[in-house]
Amino acid sequence: MDIRELQGYASFFMTIILVVVLYGYIVYLYRSEKKGEKDYEKLGNIALDDEIDSTPINSSDPVSDEKKGAK
Repeated sequence: MDIRELQGYASFFMTIILVVVLYGYIVYLYRSEKKGEKDYEKLGNIALDDEIDSTPINSSDPVSDEKKGAK
């Protein structure tokens, strides 16, 4: 087996692996949005609605933020 042939096989299998990972990630995003865990449409509007007086996407409790920082 030649090194060029080995590189060809490695390239083919890496492409297959990366395609499977990409589709897995797309399915993960789709399922998490359907379950209501995240709203990616709101997160996508961050760049469009970027003003000082706009409302935050995720509201956070300052007390819980302080506890997280103390750990």
